[in-house]
Amino acid sequence: MVFVDFASSFGLMALSALALLISVVGAGHALLWKRDPRSALCWIVVCLLLPGIGALIYGMFGVNRIEAKAQHLRRKWPQPDNSDLDDPTVTAGWPSEHFGFTRLARKVTRRKFIQGNLVELLVNGEQAYPAMLQAIRNAQNSIALCTYIFDSDRVGREFVDTLAEAVERGIDVKVLVDGIGETYSRPRISSLLNKKGVPSARFMPWDRWRWFRHVNLRNHRKIMVVDGKLAFTGGMNIGVRHLAEANDNPEKALDLHFKVTGPVVADIEQAFLEDWSFATGAKHLRTEPLELPSVGDLWARVIIDGPNEDFEKLRWMYMGAINAAMESVRIMTPYFVPDRELIASLNAAALRGVKVEVVLPKESNLPFVSWATDAMLWQVLEHGVQVYRQPAPFNHSKLFIVDSFYAVVGSGNFDARSLRLNFEFNLELFDQEFVGTLIQHFEEARARSTPATLAGMDGRPLVVKLRDSFARLFAPYL
Repeated sequence: MVFVDFASSFGLMALSALALLISVVGAGHALLWKRDPRSALCWIVVCLLLPGIGALIYGMFGVNRIEAKAQHLRRKWPQPDNSDLDDPTVTAGWPSEHFGFTRLARKVTRRKFIQGNLVELLVNGEQAYPAMLQAIRNAQNSIALCTYIFDSDRVGREFVDTLAEAVERGIDVKVLVDGIGETYSRPRISSLLNKKGVPSARFMPWDRWRWFRHVNLRNHRKIMVVDGKLAFTGGMNIGVRHLAEANDNPEKALDLHFKVTGPVVADIEQAFLEDWSFATGAKHLRTEPLELPSVGDLWARVIIDGPNEDFEKLRWMYMGAINAAMESVRIMTPYFVPDRELIASLNAAALRGVKVEVVLPKESNLPFVSWATDAMLWQVLEHGVQVYRQPAPFNHSKLFIVDSFYAVVGSGNFDARSLRLNFEFNLELFDQEFVGTLIQHFEEARARSTPATLAGMDGRPLVVKLRDSFARLFAPYL
């Protein structure tokens, strides 16, 4: 009996020692590898206060396993020609006051700014979906489609049927859907694609036993490239929800998409092929991008951002552009939870006389994110940043515009999830005429909106302030 008790006590002591050792190792890993000291401190506390369990939680949600795999695959991918990134002629046409920002952009993106493109604004599903479906029907060689949410409603099924018809014509079709995004509707779109014989893959599916290792790392990109010559990108998913004229749809959402032709399409296609290789392990990528002719005057450059990159590229681009702004910064985003550095950049711009405007939805489709936004709005309002709330329907559009000639469009939001966790795809655009079109769209949305005030934020009931501040604690993962 004594021996049994001793063995039991020894076993418990050994288990406790093992749990403590694992926690110390987890805390040490967070101390060494977490870039944000606040995040590192949080994970260290979790590991040490919850011996064993805390380290397990950190291993599930705090460790980035994507970068190593991506770097391994990237060695096999064709790399962009960066030989002239420091050539001053690349900045031809830019105001001299912005040369510092253009140098930053070249260093961060490691890609050229390419002239000779044409971009068309597509507002809501009524304009975007017919153009995309027609492009699929007209395809001669290949179709590459990547999206976060691909609903299996009537819009999604029309896309599936049209893609299946393309496969029957002998077109090389590849469809990449996010493993979490496809769960937004039933049946899952991957099952419909498989039944129709459409080649598809899921980006880090969550239903495998290792789902917990990457549940926070989602492919939020929206890309479609046809024949390597025509591309569509922006913030719009595929589903009935983006048909804004469907007044009977309580979940409808406004959004923007963009039709792109010109030399930059080759870089857009390469971004898709890298994701396809990441998800499938396919090695047969296009080694020599098509040399596409100029079709317009617009300068464009892709920004490929995600946890597999060396830089938080989109965050750096936002900060650099805000700091370079001479007259105005216009931001339209469905989710606004910037970190302290971005808040400081916005405030500094407003304090030096730049007109900084932010247009947000009045009611978000993600209340928890909206609460976190309300908890920090006073930090920008008190320094002169102008914030507006759009009435329903929910606006999912993303626009970032500096002065009258520069814009960033695509899938990225102005929150920590987009800037740190998600795989995002955006386009830099430099063209006064087209950016003027975006400014007009922004101003129309602002005219429908109500200004947020510091007095209004201060006047929230105490219980609401507590709720919002609690949500703000989770800002790095919203």
